[in-house]
This record gives sequence, structure tokens and C-alpha cells, in this order.
Amino acid sequence: MTQDSDGRLQARLIAGLWRTLANWRPAALWRLSRLVGPLVQVGSRRERRVTRINLAQAYPDYSETVRRRLARRSLIHSSATMLELGMAWMGDPEKVEASILEVHGRELLDEARAEGRGVIVLAPHFGNWEVLNFWLSGHFPFTAMYEPPKLLDLDPIIRKGRERRGAELVPTNPRGVAALLKALKRGETVGILPDQTPGWGSGVFAPFFGRPAYTATLLPKLVARTEARVVTGVARRLPGQGFALHFLAADERVYSADEAVSAAGVNACVEAAIALDPVQYQWEYKRYGKIPERLEGRPDWKRYRLY
Repeated sequence: MTQDSDGRLQARLIAGLWRTLANWRPAALWRLSRLVGPLVQVGSRRERRVTRINLAQAYPDYSETVRRRLARRSLIHSSATMLELGMAWMGDPEKVEASILEVHGRELLDEARAEGRGVIVLAPHFGNWEVLNFWLSGHFPFTAMYEPPKLLDLDPIIRKGRERRGAELVPTNPRGVAALLKALKRGETVGILPDQTPGWGSGVFAPFFGRPAYTATLLPKLVARTEARVVTGVARRLPGQGFALHFLAADERVYSADEAVSAAGVNACVEAAIALDPVQYQWEYKRYGKIPERLEGRPDWKRYRLY
């Protein structure tokens, strides 16, 4: 697959921004985010619209004024995540490590490893998940699935950044799943994004904030074959300071062999992470993009679409 000249230029500009910001301190990046976030709010109609729709689904009892305030703050945090990528991938490793000011729940990882069990870390799009990847790959043998970006010229930059502390990246296909199974059987740690909508046939509908969301069924397959422990992990931003890592025990339903039950547990894990600070979740992702009515082949399925 080739990339056109506009794509190459866009990739160069993004990479240049990351390099420029790579050694900025978290406090400075946060100040910049507070300037950029309102511009995203005004200029990015899609992100603003999807964020507001998702917040209305998650917090129907909140007033419209409160939800709009949450949306504005959420887009500032999303801007911060993008601006922090250079630091996470290219910054001085000692400085990135120093920006992680708190680690909560590490004992969940250590206990599982002491028992010789692998650990599956569910890492939702909350805070800065690349900082979480940085820390995990520096402290444990760590494997994660990886899909190249749409801007192909960014692929070597992202891959190098994610692998620089020893992480092993595997493709999002059966070969990658096999690699995850091997890592777990060796008692290692693997990372899974639990809130990405899979392709048709690779998931089930399960409640997410009370509304059906199409959810991947990879987790119960991995658990059934490895008896791994499941933990939710996030890097919560401490605005103007750095980050706090949180590792949370998973909802017990994730261990069910029933894919629908397990998927409900996965979504409950994501909800528990979001509860740490709802504005740090990436609400602009179309989590409800697939709907049961379409899967059922109903001719009127479009009337039920949110986006």
C-alpha cells in the first residue's frame, strides 16, 4: 500500500511536532493542551458531536450544561494525550519514568507473577495509555497487539517508540493471538485494548453504560487457555504534574467461559477505570458505532444509529 504526497506531508508534520515536544515537561505540555483543546472544540465538529452523544448515553441524568462542560474538558485531555506522544515515544526514558509519580495496585501484577500466572492488562483509552505501555514494558516482559497507523510513514516512529523499553508488538491477526497465548503461558504480561469495536464476527453485544456496545471476545479465549489473571490498567493524568498509574482488579465476570458474560465484565472494567476521572476517557471514539438492529438484518436499522 502506498501513501500519497498529502499523507506523507501530514506524517512529517506530526512527527516533527512529536520530536519538538519530546523533552517538554508534563506541566508545559498540559499548559499547551489547555490552549489547543478549545481550538479542537471549535474546529473539530466530528469530535465535538461524538463526544456529546457518548456523554449523553453514559450520563443521562446530568444536565446538558454539565455534559457540555465535561465535553470541553474531555477534549482538552484528548489534546494532551496527542501532545504527550512525543514524550512517551521519544523523550528521555529517565524523565518519562520520573513523570510517573504514583503507582497504585502493582501488587496485583506481582502476585500473579509470583504464582507463575500470566497477566492480561486491559488498557482502555483513558489518560495516556502510551505512558502505561512505557512503564509496563520497562518493568515486565510485555507483549501487545499492534496495527500500523493509516499514515504509514508514522509506522516506524510509533513502532520504535513502543518497543524501546523491550515491548514485543504482534499483529492483530491469528498469528498475533498465538503470540499472546505463548507469552501468557510463560507467565508474562500482555496488553489488550478492551474498548475498540471489533469487526463483525469477532465480538458480541454487551452493556456499556447501559447501552449495547459491540465488544471483542478475545479475552475469554485467552483466559480459558492460560488461566491468566486479568487486571485493568490506566495512566491517569495529574494535570500540570505527571501521571498516576492505577491497576484495578477485574470484574469477576471476565473469567466466564460465556462470551456475552465475559464481555459484560470487560465493559464493567472500562467503566470502573472511567470512574477515576470521566473527563480523561476518549469519548470521541464511536463506541456505539455498531448496533444490534443491523446485525439482526432489520430494514429500519438506520433509525437506531447514534452517529
